Amino acid sequence: MYDEYRDRDAIVSTEWLQQHLHDPGVRVFECTTYLLYRPPGSDAPYDVGSGRADYASQHIAGAAFLDLQNDLSDCDSPPHLRFRMLPLPDLARAFARQGIGDGLRVVLYTRGAMQWATRVWWMLRAVGFDTASVLDGGFEKWQREGRPLASGAQRYAEASLTPRPRPELFVDKAQVRAAMDDRSCRLINALAADLHRGDNARYGRPGHIPGSVNLPAAALIDPTHNTVLAPAAVRDAFDAAGVDPAGPTLVYCGGGIAATLDAFLMHQLGYAEVSVYDASMSEWARDESLPMETG
Repeated sequence: MYDEYRDRDAIVSTEWLQQHLHDPGVRVFECTTYLLYRPPGSDAPYDVGSGRADYASQHIAGAAFLDLQNDLSDCDSPPHLRFRMLPLPDLARAFARQGIGDGLRVVLYTRGAMQWATRVWWMLRAVGFDTASVLDGGFEKWQREGRPLASGAQRYAEASLTPRPRPELFVDKAQVRAAMDDRSCRLINALAADLHRGDNARYGRPGHIPGSVNLPAAALIDPTHNTVLAPAAVRDAFDAAGVDPAGPTLVYCGGGIAATLDAFLMHQLGYAEVSVYDASMSEWARDESLPMETG
């Protein structure tokens, strides 16, 4: 089903991974993270729960664990910006310490929402690492099919990663503000519809960035099997949102996580110029100088 995507190796099946699980050039990482939502009015919309304990209890055999918040994000950021990117040279070094490096094939998986794996995939692409894959269906599909599991923890040896930065893959609020006045640029909100409309004020001021359209990341996933929709269905969803494959597209969400699922699939469909707003609504909704829209 992946034949129509740009890089059919960027989305791998459970069958493929089991066949290559013991290849010396393949490294597998669990990226599970949990959002523990706080009551409205808190100083941050959620607490972040690591998936490390669940990983240690049971994980895909041979997999190591990537802690997105503590190992791959800027820990000096304020509480509401918990996933803000490290500078790309620092991020490349952080990945190398975890065992990701030149000449390797990396497979990323999560429990639950695939967006945690696509966030790491998009970050790897931003530092210039182009041989990462996302496991379609994640841990649940692997477990359901009775494939090899293990417990405890594994860590790969540090690797050598040559940075080839692509800073344009992530944008800041100034670039988003400028994009609002660029009629050629399509702004996409990957959050759920109630957040886009303004029915839910989880991130502070309710609503969305003016001019943006809503295409929730969850709408691109088969809810029964936790797998990505067929390429034609994904393309139809972006067509319905008015996205021009040849024009610039900027995707945002709550904290730059769900947006990467939209961005990942647009990239796989060959869309020319796709960027993710890193801090997203966690930053935008709190800045009273920035416009908001509801409805």
